Amino acid sequence: PTIVKKQAIKSAYESASLILRIDDIIAGSKSAMPPMPPGGGMGGMGGMGGMGGMGGMPPGMM
Repeated sequence: PTIVKKQAIKSAYESASLILRIDDIIAGSKSAMPPMPPGGGMGGMGGMGGMGGMGGMPPGMM
């Protein structure tokens, strides 16, 4: 029983460490990203003309 408890505590510690490490990576990647330029103008969807629908986009893209 003692070995099982030690293993459970070790597993919980490793899981918590992994979650915190992933959280740090996500937070770091957000701060390292350059700011988005302001949008403007007429952005449009490219595609092949005459395809109908959403400019020839494959299903499930919108």
